[in-house]
Amino acid sequence: MVQTSIESQREKSILKNGCSSTPQQPAQEGHMGKTPKARKSANDRFKGNWGSWFWAAIAMAAGLHGAMFAFFPEMISADVSFTVDELQTVDLPPEVEIPPPPASIARPATPVVGSASISDDITIAETTFESNPVNNLPPPPTTGTAGIEEDIAKAPTFTPFTVAPHLKNSDEVSRALERNYPPLLRDAGIGGEVIVWFFIDEGGTVLKTQVNTSSGYPALDDAAEKVGKLMQFTPAYNRDKKVQVWVSIPIKFNTK
Repeated sequence: MVQTSIESQREKSILKNGCSSTPQQPAQEGHMGKTPKARKSANDRFKGNWGSWFWAAIAMAAGLHGAMFAFFPEMISADVSFTVDELQTVDLPPEVEIPPPPASIARPATPVVGSASISDDITIAETTFESNPVNNLPPPPTTGTAGIEEDIAKAPTFTPFTVAPHLKNSDEVSRALERNYPPLLRDAGIGGEVIVWFFIDEGGTVLKTQVNTSSGYPALDDAAEKVGKLMQFTPAYNRDKKVQVWVSIPIKFNTK
């Protein structure tokens, strides 16, 4: 390729010189009879020495390539080797046995408001001599009337009367029963009936209470006695005389 390029340049130079120059006249012979030599142009000199330049260029290119390979830094790949560690056996912790969930606890029943009522028309248990035999009566008093009243107040005793006492403040007593109903028993829906003895004086005031028949729940029995002391009665009469009497009244505690 280099030789072809040089020849092409030489042809262009010949054409250029041929067009621009005039035909040369034959040289005149000198006085010595010798014909002088024509001077060579730079193009002619280059054409004559192009082989030397070509090989010099080849040698220079080879030297540059050799120097480049000789002084180029050595390519060293990075060490990517690694070591494999031995796997260690790990003991798993023992399985923890989870106990089953506890059984569902039943929701407590919705508490209800208890009620206790006493009828306005209280039926006083009939007292007869058959239910109170003579051997159950207290001994005859040895003193006056005061001794008789004290003996009557000690325990439920039969006292004759012709007009029975009646409860006067039934509404107040009903409200008192509501207030004194034991909360635990009321919330649990537990009720009962308590039969209470009431000792009433000549004016209808309750002086003493005593449980005759228990409801089975001491809290209900206590509440019945506590409310019984708030009761107010009309006097009991034996013919035309006010007398002290024992009366038996049932008190009921009901849940709605």
